[in-house]
Amino acid sequence: MYDLHDIVEMKKPHPCGANRWEIVRMGADIKIKCTECQRLLMMTRRDFEKRMKKVLEKSSNED
Repeated sequence: MYDLHDIVEMKKPHPCGANRWEIVRMGADIKIKCTECQRLLMMTRRDFEKRMKKVLEKSSNED
């Protein structure tokens, strides 16, 4: 499963060439940020789960 500040890989790469995204907001919508160009993208949780390929890095924050 995924959590806030995890680094995920999506099925399609971003136009800048990177395929690593950081989850910056979670709720009914999920906001992700490209780790290369810092572009923000917001999508519904359903779309995110459909487009996410795998979790690359778990966040180190243990709250």
